[in-house]
Amino acid sequence: MKSIFTPIFLVLGIGFLQAQECQAVLSGKIISQDNQEPIMSAKVKVTGSDLVTYTDIDGNYKIEGLCNGEIELEISEQTHQELFVTIAIKGDTKKDIFLNEHEQLQEVVIIGRSTIRRSPTAQEQSISEEDIENFSSSTIGDALKQMSGVSTLNTGKNIVKPVIQGLSSSRVPLFNNGVRMEDQEWGVEHAPNIDLNTAGKLTVVKGAAALQYGGDAIGGVVISDKAKIPRKDTIYGKTILSGETNGRGGSVSSSLSKGFESGFYLTLQGTYKKFGDNEAPNYMLSNTGTSERNFSVNLGLNKSDYGLDLYYSSYNNHLGILRASSTGSVADLVNAINSKEPIYIRDFTYDLAAPRQKVHHQLMRIEAYKNFENLGKLSINYSFQENDRLEYDIRRGANKYKPSVDLNLKTHSASAVFDFNARNDYGVKVGMDWNFKDNFANPDTGVQRIIPDYIGYGFGAFATGFYELNSNWLVEAGLRYDYSHIDAKKYYNKTRWYNQGYDQDFSDLIIGDYGSQYLVNPKFDYNNISATAGVKYDFDSNYELRLNYAMSNRAPNPSELFSDGLHHSAASLEIGQLRLKSENSHKISLCLDKSKGRFNFSISPYLNYINKFINSEVNGLEETVRGVFLRYEYQQMDSRLIGVDVDADYTFNENFSYFGKFSMVDGRETRSGRAIVDIPATNMSHNLTYHNHEWHDLHLGLRGDFHFTKKRYPDDNFTIKVLEDGQYEDRLVDISTPPKGYILTGFDASAVFHPFKKGALQVRFSVDNIFDVEYRNYLNRLRYYAANTGRNFTLQLKINY
Repeated sequence: MKSIFTPIFLVLGIGFLQAQECQAVLSGKIISQDNQEPIMSAKVKVTGSDLVTYTDIDGNYKIEGLCNGEIELEISEQTHQELFVTIAIKGDTKKDIFLNEHEQLQEVVIIGRSTIRRSPTAQEQSISEEDIENFSSSTIGDALKQMSGVSTLNTGKNIVKPVIQGLSSSRVPLFNNGVRMEDQEWGVEHAPNIDLNTAGKLTVVKGAAALQYGGDAIGGVVISDKAKIPRKDTIYGKTILSGETNGRGGSVSSSLSKGFESGFYLTLQGTYKKFGDNEAPNYMLSNTGTSERNFSVNLGLNKSDYGLDLYYSSYNNHLGILRASSTGSVADLVNAINSKEPIYIRDFTYDLAAPRQKVHHQLMRIEAYKNFENLGKLSINYSFQENDRLEYDIRRGANKYKPSVDLNLKTHSASAVFDFNARNDYGVKVGMDWNFKDNFANPDTGVQRIIPDYIGYGFGAFATGFYELNSNWLVEAGLRYDYSHIDAKKYYNKTRWYNQGYDQDFSDLIIGDYGSQYLVNPKFDYNNISATAGVKYDFDSNYELRLNYAMSNRAPNPSELFSDGLHHSAASLEIGQLRLKSENSHKISLCLDKSKGRFNFSISPYLNYINKFINSEVNGLEETVRGVFLRYEYQQMDSRLIGVDVDADYTFNENFSYFGKFSMVDGRETRSGRAIVDIPATNMSHNLTYHNHEWHDLHLGLRGDFHFTKKRYPDDNFTIKVLEDGQYEDRLVDISTPPKGYILTGFDASAVFHPFKKGALQVRFSVDNIFDVEYRNYLNRLRYYAANTGRNFTLQLKINY
């Protein structure tokens, strides 16, 4: 434990250092009071001086070299009223400034908090567009794990799912431009189907406090927002080219935006990625390449009192699964798990052989809003999604090129939200949403369908609000109701049906008898209530304390209920459980922030009790006509998770700065004290950055990622008899013992040049895993068969025009 708390005390100890006078920095956002959106290209000038700056595309401004005392700012932008305002500077200061568009509204309010937060009392972090661009050739999960408390659950390098404070999959819904992604995201080997390059900002709300986004977000919510287009006559764009040595491939992403003073706007965006086999330090990871093609278009009208937004995206991903994870016999599987190297290694290639996945996801959305003067904003949203998933197994003969899994999920959803945001001292938001899902599992695969045909629909309604008691205290509360219904038709092997005891509890579901199988028609209804309550206290201009309680309920998803067969891409058998009930979570989180001055930090402990927690664990092996596989069975138990996230940054001077983060979470069954599987190991990161604005905006960064050996884990190891040299011998199958801890180092360098009359060229070079360390991550499902990827060099060119 000493090694765990040492970094916390180190970063807190730096806090006694004081900023020097006349080196203060004033920063914040310029935001439209009418629609709560950031204002781009607003002029911010310190009156009586030559200090002036302009807001960026996210509305951010920054003025350096200020002395303590009062200053007057002049803020101007052609579509908003000019404003003069006095601000007291006491060290580094952060102020968000709100401008009005309506001439009859003369009041402009300056506050120390941002109304853009989804929940004023919850733990929340964001990644800006500039940081997102550094991960242009990676996945959304890779970008999100830069935040404290966020890890990733992997199936190799290319299938990456975010894990927030120990929870993932259906407990962490992802919203893409206001639409909840419905893409069979519940499986470990199902990555979010979203192009990271479409995001202008990524936000993580840790826990279920943001009730607008659903009551089932027990782990948290990931929100991807598009970049704002200014309401002015302008055209701009960017192209990002990335090349990587590990995988010998790269990506190109380009976007072009056109804005009009009338409020019309249009954005076109596209991405192409191509990688071959990845490499571990000592061998090739065969069949781990990927090919991705994405496209999106966004157009609409943005007026001060009303607007319309239309969005379409097409996501196409074709990726390989590590060939060594597919085995044919008990001996092969045991040898593959116990071997230090993959049992199958081939020369590098871009070819994608079985096992592999092909996913095509389409999203269409239309949103309209109307601002009502002195009242608030009404937003109405409708969307349609279609997700096609094909999974190819190693097959012979006529079925060689036929998918083993062929799923098509269509989702219609709609929502209406009214935000009573006319006042800054209190606000109320009410809304409702509806969804309808139709899943079709193609029977022509010739393989038992792991997910059945089903129809599902749901309805939700919520109300949230906050109230500022005074300049120090703010309170928040919310309530949400969700109803969901699922109607499935599934074939069950009779042996499995009786072994599970379903003949005793669910005999009334049988609608057909087909020899060795029953056709059953499960229909389930779930009624869930979620609630949140919290307080925020501002000690002074530097410190802020937030306390939040959230109760949330999550209905079991189709995978947890109905899985009954081989998931080829994960090389595992999954067995669902019809008896599963809704999970019920009670989470208490505390967050202490210091956000001004040279030294800033955030300490966020939390405690999460989850009744009827659903998870899957290995329960031996099962032999099929295809081969022998690990068998994962879903189960339910009462559990608790306790942890802490720490962030800290320190500015040494105008050139050097430090950022560090630390996360620890422990998950256990409450009755037995047995550890929960797939809980991240304790980890921390340190980043030292050099920045020289005068010399081509040069950035140099050195980082170190520390992953400790996981000490607490469930023991699911088992022995099995394997035929060797004509005799059966007991062999231990070690699928539980976590891999050893490791340290990864990285380096980043970037500079901006102006070779064109307009625009800029940014050149970025980075190295991951500098010392080519061989390691296996506990949350990588393919760690049984191979190590993680080794050293990787990346060269990125970003052209703004």
